[in-house]
Amino acid sequence: MNIAPDHHLIMARLKRLDSAYQASPLFSATKLAAHLGVAEVHLKDESRRPLGSFKSLGGTFAGLEAISTGGETVRLLVCASDGNHGLAVASAARHTGIPAKVFLHSEVARTRVDRIEKTGAQVVIVPGTFDDAVNAAAHAAQSEGAVLVADTSDNENDVMTGHVMAGYGVIAGEARGQYAQQNFQKPTHLFIQAGVGGLAAAMARGLYSFMETPGVVVVVEPENAACVQVAMELGYPETIPGELRTCASMLSCGRASAPALKILRASKARTLTVSEEQLMAAPDLLAQTSEIATTPSGGAGLAGLMRALASPAIREDLGLNSSSRVLLVISEGSQE
Repeated sequence: MNIAPDHHLIMARLKRLDSAYQASPLFSATKLAAHLGVAEVHLKDESRRPLGSFKSLGGTFAGLEAISTGGETVRLLVCASDGNHGLAVASAARHTGIPAKVFLHSEVARTRVDRIEKTGAQVVIVPGTFDDAVNAAAHAAQSEGAVLVADTSDNENDVMTGHVMAGYGVIAGEARGQYAQQNFQKPTHLFIQAGVGGLAAAMARGLYSFMETPGVVVVVEPENAACVQVAMELGYPETIPGELRTCASMLSCGRASAPALKILRASKARTLTVSEEQLMAAPDLLAQTSEIATTPSGGAGLAGLMRALASPAIREDLGLNSSSRVLLVISEGSQE
């Protein structure tokens, strides 16, 4: 499965749908870097995307691919979501005149539910966690003859999940070009947040060989929902127990995606968990130093970097020092 086709082609496809699709900015956060004690911090600001998050790349592109491939046989798109993926799939459906049904778990905020419903999609609230919503969406797709636009799968060669990650890969493709265009030195570290791992995998796939020594990819998760860490340790996805409650609600996932896991393992990714306090602190620091408004989910990579720099043992293990150049992805804007 190739999850990294030419990002220019994917963006051209999305721009035909909506001219608002443009490259998200990459900039040097000098105040943040000075505060943290590293040489450089570069921020890829996905809050500027249509729909306010990186999910507008993956879910929308995958939805368009499903409709294009299936033609007149596609009568309904179905997906499970913590919020943003469902909005992206619903957007693809709205633009193409196809109905959509989005399964959300009961902890999803009402504001996120409302945004999806405004597209015309049907929202189904499922008791339990994101993983319960995933199971319900898969069952509905099978029983209703719908197309399942899933951003996670137990099949490491799943085509639809590959399309979703291909959309996310646009971020890495843009970043490679922006580093050259803006005369930035290449990053030495990538701290990237994960729910099921799709974004982290797409960024690792696109940047692992691009980074300079030590070239470390660090996957950051909430302590209460560290499914990628468990999967990396085991070598395969395993559902983790618990209610998965976290202020980083977009990362509240209990089972890693097998296609993502395959790529992360090949990229020698490291994993790091962060506390609720650390997740809450990251958006505040970002706002103070960079004037970017995000959520605990959107700033989780920064929370991981803050935790790593505060620990001499983790710093040494990851090769972090005053010469390090770190890339972070601000994956969504503030939901207020």
